[in-house]
Amino acid sequence: MKKTHWVFTLSAAALALAGAYGLYRFNTHMPVVAVHDLPAASSAAQTASSTTSQGTTQATPKNALPQNVAEGEEATRRHVAQGIKAGDIDPDNGGKVLYYQDPMVPGNRFDKPGKSPFMDMMLVPVYSGADSDSGSVTVSSRIQQNLGVRTAEVSQGSLSPHISAVGNIALNERDQVVMQARASGFIERLHVRSTMEKVRKGQALVDVYVPEWVAAQEEFLSLKRFQGADASSLVDAAKQRMRQVGMSEAQIQEVVQAGAVQPRTTLRAPMDGVVLENLAREGMAFSGGATLFRINSLSSVWAEAELPESQVAFVRVGAQVQAKSSSEAKPFKGQVIAVLPEVNPATRTVKVRMALRNASEHLLPGMFVQMQFTDPQSRHVLLIPSEALIQTGKRTVVLVAEAGGKFRPVEVDIGIENAGLTEIKSGLRLREQVVVSSQFLIDSEASLKGVEARLNGQEGARP
Repeated sequence: MKKTHWVFTLSAAALALAGAYGLYRFNTHMPVVAVHDLPAASSAAQTASSTTSQGTTQATPKNALPQNVAEGEEATRRHVAQGIKAGDIDPDNGGKVLYYQDPMVPGNRFDKPGKSPFMDMMLVPVYSGADSDSGSVTVSSRIQQNLGVRTAEVSQGSLSPHISAVGNIALNERDQVVMQARASGFIERLHVRSTMEKVRKGQALVDVYVPEWVAAQEEFLSLKRFQGADASSLVDAAKQRMRQVGMSEAQIQEVVQAGAVQPRTTLRAPMDGVVLENLAREGMAFSGGATLFRINSLSSVWAEAELPESQVAFVRVGAQVQAKSSSEAKPFKGQVIAVLPEVNPATRTVKVRMALRNASEHLLPGMFVQMQFTDPQSRHVLLIPSEALIQTGKRTVVLVAEAGGKFRPVEVDIGIENAGLTEIKSGLRLREQVVVSSQFLIDSEASLKGVEARLNGQEGARP
């Protein structure tokens, strides 16, 4: 029994040794494939698969240029590691690096990659790609939808200046009279005693005694009573004498009708208005040429407003104006009569003077009115929504939408703006499509791809 157990054990050991030896011999005769050879085989397979039936081989396309700021920063990090600088060819995409820039401050260019000195981010490379050469940037329709890009058509229409301003009412100095004494005399009675009193045409202002007038009247009446062949010519000469000493036609007719000397003469207001100056006092003596009253009419008044220098160019003499006052519901109409040739150095504004009709005399000096300027000489011009403009401080740019999802920045010359529309003097054509929303994001993308740099170069090349 013990002998049988040992035989079984020896047999099992012999079988184990034989199996191990057989496995060893099998492995030594099999071809060995290294792990590092697998990519080469895969590359060979790819090369074989790229061979066409005609026996020609198609080159594998290179990676695309960076399409956003994140990809641009990643490319800059790779350039730092590989020692690539401006003027070199990027081996990853085959594009030539023009320069490096901060997309937030695109006006500064750098020859070497690195971190931006302005922002906490890496500089991004600008390549001489197809979009930069053509002056446009391409945005896919999916990204346009995500950004909410909207466009509007360049239209043609009428646009007139429409400027608002606050005006201050002042007296119309062109509608003013000064009453002066034409001869020496004395004031015997004063009917209007203070300034800023309203008077009506023909209202008595003052009674005066003028000795020279009394002498002229007596001479006229004595000649008129004289009967003779030459009486008529002498009477006419005496009447002319009264005119020369300063008597008015109404005063002369009063003497003729009364047939007696009028020692006291009443001076009356020549028009409706307000007394601005009253230098007459009862009992005082005056000499010829002395000012007694100064009267200003209220039938028309001035409204003076200060406009910024940028708006004065759109205001012309003769432009229509409507003014509204808090004391009157009906607007007052008038027109611009003068643009004063003086700029306020403190506020950089120019004073514009308007004449307003004030038949009701509700507009008084010192009042404020809200004015609207309108120019009836409107003209047909190219118009775009004002929200489409990108104003950089040096120029005004709009993004023109082209076929194939391309957007091209165009510098424009703008005119007046009114009701959300802006006049385009040059730079656009009728029925072109301009971007009115998300244009700043596209403009940033254009700056990344060098389109803005190309536009700056064109501007710098102009004489």
